[in-house]
Amino acid sequence: MKKALLLLFSHTVVLVVGFAIGIYTLPILIAPPAPETEAVVAQAGEARYQGQFRRDLKGSDPLHWGEGTVSVGPESIGLMGRLAPGPDYKLYLSPEFVETEADFLRLKDRMVRVGDVKTFNNFLVPVPAGVDPSDYTTVIVWCERFGEFITAAQYRP
Repeated sequence: MKKALLLLFSHTVVLVVGFAIGIYTLPILIAPPAPETEAVVAQAGEARYQGQFRRDLKGSDPLHWGEGTVSVGPESIGLMGRLAPGPDYKLYLSPEFVETEADFLRLKDRMVRVGDVKTFNNFLVPVPAGVDPSDYTTVIVWCERFGEFITAAQYRP
């Protein structure tokens, strides 16, 4: 009986660890190629605003972070930098700077979802028609599936 419980426990631990590793690595394995540096630099040259993703935000942690320069233009938003890999990342524009999950949830109904972030080294996300980034101040990466704050950058006061 003791041996059966030990086997059940050890197999459960291995299953949970394997599942966690799968959740972390699957987005990396299925991610499309990152945009070329030249394309991100060209987008940045046409952008109206810039901000910085930083690892030291209150809501960021070793598994949920971003770093690099975000360029916000009327037609696209680009990142020259990196994000911690994860599933189901969405890019939002917010009227206020947020740096925690609680702040994000408090303001979510006043934000606009720009689109999906599918790459973790650089990204380019088109701005939907009818969305004016100058109506907002902050760009946010949010993990929709797990309700996790990843990072944010204020691009105008």
